[in-house]
Amino acid sequence: MTTRIALDPFVTDLEGESARLRAAGPLAAVELPGGVPVWAVTHHAEAKQLLTDPRLVKDINVWGAWQRGEIPPDWPLIGLANPGRSMLTVDGAEHRRMRTLVAQALTPRRVERMRERITKLTTDLLDALPQGAGAPEVVDLKAAFAYPLPMYVIADLMGIDDSQLPRLKELFEKFFSTQTPPEEVLATLTELAGIMAETVAAKRSAPGDDLTSALILASEDGDHLTDEEIVSTLQLMVAAGHETTISLIVNAVVNLSTHPEQRGLVLAGAVDWPSVIEETLRWSTPTSHVLIRFATEDVPVGDKILPAGDALIVSYAAIGRDEKAHGPSAGEFDITRVPENRHISFGHGPHVCPGAALSRLEAAVALPALYERFPELDLAVPSTELRNKPVVTQNDLFELPVRLGG
Repeated sequence: MTTRIALDPFVTDLEGESARLRAAGPLAAVELPGGVPVWAVTHHAEAKQLLTDPRLVKDINVWGAWQRGEIPPDWPLIGLANPGRSMLTVDGAEHRRMRTLVAQALTPRRVERMRERITKLTTDLLDALPQGAGAPEVVDLKAAFAYPLPMYVIADLMGIDDSQLPRLKELFEKFFSTQTPPEEVLATLTELAGIMAETVAAKRSAPGDDLTSALILASEDGDHLTDEEIVSTLQLMVAAGHETTISLIVNAVVNLSTHPEQRGLVLAGAVDWPSVIEETLRWSTPTSHVLIRFATEDVPVGDKILPAGDALIVSYAAIGRDEKAHGPSAGEFDITRVPENRHISFGHGPHVCPGAALSRLEAAVALPALYERFPELDLAVPSTELRNKPVVTQNDLFELPVRLGG
């Protein structure tokens, strides 16, 4: 009988859990919340290999447990395992087709054009932080800064009305959470798709200078994305685009606060902000586990076999601290690190995250501006008291209490 490591649905010790996964070898038998058995790739080299292996596909119908009816439709993580037809869930020629069409819309130029808007949003949010006489001593920096910035950016990028943002926040929290009641799972997925479908319909009637309109207009040899594909793509990019950036900003602040000597280096200009961002992505990757790929045949991984019909998750929190890839100091946060291997926290291979450049850009604007305004910013509580949200796919805190200083 296979002994499995059960992933903690409350994420009370992500670092310890990741260490146990790495110690179990490059292919670890795990159990997802809800008692769902899968395998996890936990080492850097093997992850790169599997992320480019054509025997691993995104088609949920390959999953034996799904075929046998062992995965209930109201499983809390079903939206991540079966999120609808998009470039996330197809492979081969169909993936290349959709990726090409999406790339026409999400161009480097479009991303770079967001810099001015990101700078303005950052300034406005910093201006709004409570300061001066009578201001509270402790501020939740996540709620006041790290959360709204990516949400406003992604709404601007996609042409989603700001009035939708509070409800989207509630829905995406349910979408990612392992604690969503079964009776709310399908309703959450349906409402999310409905909001995106309304956005697509509005942009078909009145196109604008936004990603949704660009996705509608994208064409390759007369081929276009269908409305279903656009809706799923928007849902994917909103989910990944804002959650990843929130965690990146929050984790960078925590890391610099708990390593004051390194904070001093970057504030003195001895180390640049991109080094902070890349080390944060490696050491405290925003995405802890990505769901799910399925084996079309037996795949050897190290001294184990990923059996045909079984599911694989990619455990980025474990992979980021793999000593074989990042040296004996992989377990240490070090912004002066000269990387032997570039981290793969945004993925690798054909399914690499299309929003990586935007997330890096947001952090590269937000973090320097934050510390220029508040160079004495520090945690208001010991880091051991910071609580992770019950989301097995995201390295995400409930709140980030800080003292702004100054």
